[in-house]
Amino acid sequence: MSTDPETTEQAEPGTPDTDSAAEGADVAEAGPVAAGADVADPGAAGEGAGAAGVRPVAGDAGPADTDPGSATADESDAGTAEEAGGDAGGLSEAEAELAAQRVERERIARRKAERRGPVESGSKLSGKAADLLAAVRAVEGGEKPVAGVFAEPEPAPRRAAPEPARRPGPAPAGPAPVPAAPAAVPPEAVDAVRRVLAEGGAPEPLAPQAAAVLGADADDRLRSDPWLLLRVSGVRPEHADGFARALLGAECGPGDERRGRAFTLWLLEQAALAGHTALEASALTAALAQRGVPDPDAALQSTLAEGEALVFQDALEEPGAPARQRAAAPDAEDDAGGEADEERPVRVLVGLERYALAEESLADGLARLVNSVPKEDGSVEGWERAASAAHGSAAELIRAVAGHGLVLHTGGEASRAEPARLVHEAHGLGLRAWAAAHNPLGRDAFAALLAPSGRPAGPAEPAAHPVATVAGLLSGAEGPGRDADGALDLDLLVVLDAPQLDVETAALLVESLPDGARLVLAGDPAVLWSVGPGRVFADLLAARVCPQIASRTPDPGPLGELVSGIGVGELPQVAAPGKEVVIVPVRDAGEAVHRTVQLVADSVPRAIGVPAGQTMVITPGHGGSAGTRALNAALKERLNPGPGRFGGFDPGDRVAYSPAPGRTLPGEVVGADAEGLHLSCAGAAVVVPRERVDGCVRHGWALTAHQAAGGRWPAAVVVLPGDAAQALSRPWVYTAFSRASRHLSVVQGVEQALPRAVAEVPARPRTTRLPALLAPQVPAAG
Repeated sequence: MSTDPETTEQAEPGTPDTDSAAEGADVAEAGPVAAGADVADPGAAGEGAGAAGVRPVAGDAGPADTDPGSATADESDAGTAEEAGGDAGGLSEAEAELAAQRVERERIARRKAERRGPVESGSKLSGKAADLLAAVRAVEGGEKPVAGVFAEPEPAPRRAAPEPARRPGPAPAGPAPVPAAPAAVPPEAVDAVRRVLAEGGAPEPLAPQAAAVLGADADDRLRSDPWLLLRVSGVRPEHADGFARALLGAECGPGDERRGRAFTLWLLEQAALAGHTALEASALTAALAQRGVPDPDAALQSTLAEGEALVFQDALEEPGAPARQRAAAPDAEDDAGGEADEERPVRVLVGLERYALAEESLADGLARLVNSVPKEDGSVEGWERAASAAHGSAAELIRAVAGHGLVLHTGGEASRAEPARLVHEAHGLGLRAWAAAHNPLGRDAFAALLAPSGRPAGPAEPAAHPVATVAGLLSGAEGPGRDADGALDLDLLVVLDAPQLDVETAALLVESLPDGARLVLAGDPAVLWSVGPGRVFADLLAARVCPQIASRTPDPGPLGELVSGIGVGELPQVAAPGKEVVIVPVRDAGEAVHRTVQLVADSVPRAIGVPAGQTMVITPGHGGSAGTRALNAALKERLNPGPGRFGGFDPGDRVAYSPAPGRTLPGEVVGADAEGLHLSCAGAAVVVPRERVDGCVRHGWALTAHQAAGGRWPAAVVVLPGDAAQALSRPWVYTAFSRASRHLSVVQGVEQALPRAVAEVPARPRTTRLPALLAPQVPAAG
């Protein structure tokens, strides 16, 4: 499932939110975890209640439709429902990536099957926590819980230690990243679903999507459980209720067990869109109650009984006691006196299986790296000689990598020279060292650091430097390939843009490393977190399980000074004698669009010397009068006017191509034919089938901050219309402002909301389990 990019700014579970969907806004908060929040589902905000309000997700539908003017305006990203079609089928990078994910999920499922007991430490739970643990124990034992289960949870043996996990096998390599068509659904199945939808008053265009999601027997499944319609992107709970009333008549009621299960799963999916890998049970039941579920506990129990969600309990931090010491302490029952110690506080979490198991797999893989001894590649003297030849934090990084399997490196854009020095020295010591960036822009910029001439490899020499994209590395389309055991054929991997790693991608990377390999996660902790669920880099920094090297290389010039101030919560006034930073005040969104076009097309090329093709516009959302759609329409009219002959596109249009959720590749339209839309993305030729153009390609003169993360341009124009004030946060401003390398123009209509956001609005928390999963496996560093 994809996510709304501003999910890093979502409310913490249990925090009330504004119901912007009911006010007709484009999609706003994706955080269902807020009790009392009317949480927007992808592609449906602003629609009226009832099944008739459901509309299919196509084109610009989905979380992408954020309106900066709404009460909870969010930005959107490539990770929206509209992009999901670009990652299945066909011999492509997208298919190869999914193939690798399927192998990993099968491995996780095997490991799950090997576990034979409930969550540890369950004997100390009481009340609702014990009830939930009892439910999951019954599920693990193959039983369906009944009411009595909550009253008398039966003891069960602790889980056995899992067997060492096998790494995923090599994924099929493909040509350039080409979005693939979804799996074909028999026309008769689609027709049958269309009839059921018409009978229930739902839009018939939803039929192909429903059939693809629910399978060939989708019509029968919808008749027996109309709330299954909630699994289709763009459908909200009120729509599913209207559909169920039309089909079931008097049998339909708010306490229907099917309704409770469907709403529970929908809320968990919305939590994943907001970046959470799990939800606290209390927040989930509160949200169910707000949605009109009369018995939220029973709904949660039913969902657990059907195996559609998992429940966990994690120990909470006790004041003054290190977590890892507590984890290693003997049980209270084993004390000599036989008296139980004070009960340990715990939190009960509920999560979807795919994210919960990915997080467990990631924790196991990271523990393997931390607890194992790296291969003896290069002599001790060689490593020390390489460190001595470097200076400052670069030398510290080299020394840390010499003796540890996992190292974290933090710093801004200028600090990338330090991982580049590490890769260079590692090659000199005979290691097979590779780097992986979030997108092709980051890959090419890092290749330039590795190149003696300071220039990146051209399209004709893609393998000139040992750097790839993360997606290309996992799919096999880039990188060293895999060895006979299915592991990546390397000794050292440096992952750049580490804050952009979600739990599933991080799990695939870690499990793909061979035994004895070294992993360096490098990135700027102040930028926006990943589009997908989790906050892997931030969790590892907080857990302190491995060496952390903080770069002392500052970003230079007025732009570096400005961004550094934002990172610590200040918005300084910087001297910009070369017009490195320019503030352009505007009164309204219309003026913001006008001034933006003027800056890109005229002012910046004339005064700064940066052509329009090297200037990126960044704005908080896709919707609204100054969102990416409005800005791209105005910029196209000025820079590349045309009739939009190819699905709204013309040769020469700048585009944002999304081959998979959470990934955006800037490119340019080359042409179109019967095969589809031809693009050039970072020098690679891409053909997007015509049926996938609406879901995978947008105009790309203007992007959201999440779409722009991992890339830099000579000039950036950040557009902040007055109605975007509530979309701003310190990570958003930091990410947007740091995309410029030479010149930054800020089209400012939010007035004092900008410094207030920098000073007072940090990234909102995400609920994750990684620190708790690592605690019993890895000793605290230092």
